[in-house]
Amino acid sequence: MERKGTASADVRFLFDGRDVRARPGVSLAAALVAAGELELRETKTGARRGMFCGMGVCQECLVNVDGRSGVRACMTPVEAGVRVVRERAVASLGSHAEAGAEPGAPLATVTPEVLVIGAGPAGLLAASIAAESGAEVTVLDERSAGGGQYYKQPSSAAVVPESLAQDRQFSDGRRLIDRALRAGAELVTGAEVWGAFAPNELAVFDGVASRVYRPKKTIVATGAHERGLPVPGWTLPGVMTTGAAQTLLRSYGTLPGRRILVAGNGPFNLQVALELSRAGADIVAVLELAALSPGARLLHGARLGLSVPSLTLAGIRYVSGLRKLGVPLLWQQGLASIEKTDAGLIARVGRAREGGIDAVDAYEADIVCMGYGFQPSNEILRCLGCRHRYDADRGHLVAERDRYGETSVPGVYAIGDCSGFSGAAAALQDGVIAAIGVVEALARPVSARHRREYRSALRRLRRHRRFQSALWRLFQAPRFYTELASPETVLCRCENVSLADVEEAIAVHGRTLGAIKRRTRLGMGPCQGRYCAPVVLHMLAKDHGQMIDEYSFFAPRSPLKPVRIRDMLATADR
Repeated sequence: MERKGTASADVRFLFDGRDVRARPGVSLAAALVAAGELELRETKTGARRGMFCGMGVCQECLVNVDGRSGVRACMTPVEAGVRVVRERAVASLGSHAEAGAEPGAPLATVTPEVLVIGAGPAGLLAASIAAESGAEVTVLDERSAGGGQYYKQPSSAAVVPESLAQDRQFSDGRRLIDRALRAGAELVTGAEVWGAFAPNELAVFDGVASRVYRPKKTIVATGAHERGLPVPGWTLPGVMTTGAAQTLLRSYGTLPGRRILVAGNGPFNLQVALELSRAGADIVAVLELAALSPGARLLHGARLGLSVPSLTLAGIRYVSGLRKLGVPLLWQQGLASIEKTDAGLIARVGRAREGGIDAVDAYEADIVCMGYGFQPSNEILRCLGCRHRYDADRGHLVAERDRYGETSVPGVYAIGDCSGFSGAAAALQDGVIAAIGVVEALARPVSARHRREYRSALRRLRRHRRFQSALWRLFQAPRFYTELASPETVLCRCENVSLADVEEAIAVHGRTLGAIKRRTRLGMGPCQGRYCAPVVLHMLAKDHGQMIDEYSFFAPRSPLKPVRIRDMLATADR
């Protein structure tokens, strides 16, 4: 795959004793995938796992680096000379001892006027407007660069595939980052928010020290994570979300594999399949659960075009681009199971219907990508006590907000997909609207330019909501949960809890997540139930008539993502 620019000298490191070369700036996961190493950790049963989400949520890509256990390979830049080994389920005593720390001085307190959590479209635009209005703004993001999942930025110009050299998402994201920086906003990357203890009080580890942030206003813009689907074989190395494959390509210039199958529901899969194909991958097929009948195309396509013509044209280009490249695009087809072979993976696929998939065909692939929509990353909001309601149509929690995006907790705003998935275009408008609310609440003047942006954002948000409504009617499809799983299929990836384990717990011990958790350890792993909880809640609702609300889910707990004790206690002068 050709790349733009001239790369610096490769760095070298060891993985399980093997010498691996990588380009500077790429993640450990990208470097290992490029080297053909898909098996990154080992469970307590001896099963191997690999990168799945690509964004630090699932904890499947954990490795041990120079004796430090629990390192997320997808979030960690490669360094020359490090020794990396697969993470085993039982860490060594040395690893635990190294992670310990003695209590020290109190953590430093940081008090910006406005704290924005998440440097994606919504967060960056909100930070820009607030800073341009004179507010002191700090933006935190756990990734090594701003842009979020939508505006994924390359780790360097040298890793950009030639097929993406003129990509608009790269340039739009760069302009948004530059606007925030020019306005005077402080952008802190590699910053993990690990605790949310009170309104406008958050604990953050920035890679050097932990600090307590106490802003006057907090804007949460943490986005969403992709929804996987429990099917037999979905935990095999080489099976990953569509977004993970896109991150490998866009951020690190790495193809996840040569032969790739993309399966799921929604236009994002079409976009990524086209990008991977143009970069040199052999997309063996794209499976879309939606039927997309001629009548639906005509009716909802017209509604899409009237709402947001530019996005509608982009979708048309995805489909036509795949056809021109000869990629099979199979409507009303789904992924039923995945098996490992000596040559890679075999995906069993077939016609999708309510209640299941009739698997009749098989595809050989190196990588299987799955994307079935998104779940809001709302853990910080819920820790802060922000009220949510369950939206059965969308299958996830939606934050209660006022017209400016302020939640039920005064001073805390929720914008973009963390408040309820609606897409990047709508998230941008959320950012403008929330910023104006924050600026007014801080009693700062709102400029004429920002007033115009605000009025435009209100109009655009209405159009984008109409667009999203028509889009998901166009891509309407069965929403599977456990319908495709066998009794042995793992539902809880962290704790290896199977469908049979959950069904037994429900039959014997109770029909709540808490009862199932106590019996099986479901949701007790490092991802805190982000993948298994929605699936099991649907089981309880469908089979046992349980109502779902915000209290049905596992309560998020600190640390929100795994952080070493020594890092939680680390002060700037250690």
